[in-house]
Amino acid sequence: MVAAPDLFQVLLTEGAEHDLEAIHDYISEFDCVASANCVLDSLLDVVESLSKFPQRGSYPRELVGLGIKEYRQTFFKPYRVIYRVTGNQVIINLIADGRRAMQSVLARRLLGA
Repeated sequence: MVAAPDLFQVLLTEGAEHDLEAIHDYISEFDCVASANCVLDSLLDVVESLSKFPQRGSYPRELVGLGIKEYRQTFFKPYRVIYRVTGNQVIINLIADGRRAMQSVLARRLLGA
C-alpha cells in the first residue's frame, strides 16, 4: 500500500483574491459571465492542485534575473499563478495575465517597489 502524500495548505493573499475578482469582472464585462465562471473555476483548480505538488512550478524568469528563487509559478494560459512554499503552506501571491508587463507587476506586488 502506498501512503498518501502530505498535502500542503494553499492560501491566497488578499492581493491574489483581488486578482481573481478582477479577472472575473474583466471577462464578464468583455465576454460573458459563463466564460468568466469557467476561467475562474479553472484557475481555482490550478491553485488547488498546488496542495499536492507545489515544487513542480518553475521559477519566474523575471525574478531569477534578480537572483530571487523563493517564488515559483504555474500556468493556466495566459494566466500566471505566482506563489511561494513556506513549510507546509503554499501562499499564492499573484494571479495575472502573463501578457502584461510582468516585471513591473512582480516588482510592485512581491518586492514592494
